[in-house]
Amino acid sequence: MFSVTVLASGSSGNALLVRAGGCTVLVDAGLSARRLAGHLEAEGMNAGELNGILLTHEHGDHTRGLKVLCAQHSIPVFATPLTAESLRRSGVVAEWNLFASGAAFALAGLEVAAFSVPHDAADPVGFVLRHEGRNFAVLTDLGYATRQVVERVRGVDGLLIETNHDETLLQQDKKRPWSVKQRILSRHGHLSNSAAAGVVSQVATPALRHVILGHMSQDCNSSELATRAVGQELESAGHREVSIHCAPSEGPGPSVRL
Repeated sequence: MFSVTVLASGSSGNALLVRAGGCTVLVDAGLSARRLAGHLEAEGMNAGELNGILLTHEHGDHTRGLKVLCAQHSIPVFATPLTAESLRRSGVVAEWNLFASGAAFALAGLEVAAFSVPHDAADPVGFVLRHEGRNFAVLTDLGYATRQVVERVRGVDGLLIETNHDETLLQQDKKRPWSVKQRILSRHGHLSNSAAAGVVSQVATPALRHVILGHMSQDCNSSELATRAVGQELESAGHREVSIHCAPSEGPGPSVRL
């Protein structure tokens, strides 16, 4: 059994529950420990049962619950040295397991391969998770997809990718100053719907069955716009059998089984 469940995905918090054989891990812990515990309970488990927490980067919407979770439970935390150092400086005490960007390692039967992504963090990474011949990629918080990103992700069975914003809605948004819009649109910011659709079409092969769209702005995007953009690109590339799911901003979403 290999399944993934989005517990939250958005600017208010990000966490992905991965269950593969006897291994259960979180990718990021961006909700409060209390809210994470509630979502895990809804999935029939508690935080103390986790085999580990994989961190993409140190930003608060990906690590908010980490300090309290690690104080309450003995959970191995996997991060790059620069990500761990940034969190140590903010007071997080954890059972650190450090890996280099670009490294691969095993975790309770789950194979984890990390790769660099361009984002305004200390050492941000994406992941490809493998179990019994199935592959799932986590690709979130990046300004654009480098050639290495495309090569590492191409051929997966499932993919979580950010569709952060619709470019027109972002440009028209009156709540965000221009400096914030520039950061979002930069090469170390976030993927738009059209950019994410282009990435999905590049990495898609006949193996791809599930795409989860995440980290969606509540003000500058919608599930309809994101789904349409990615769906049209996949159809144009001849991949009509792919299921597209929109991740909830919070709440466990439907589980995807590979």
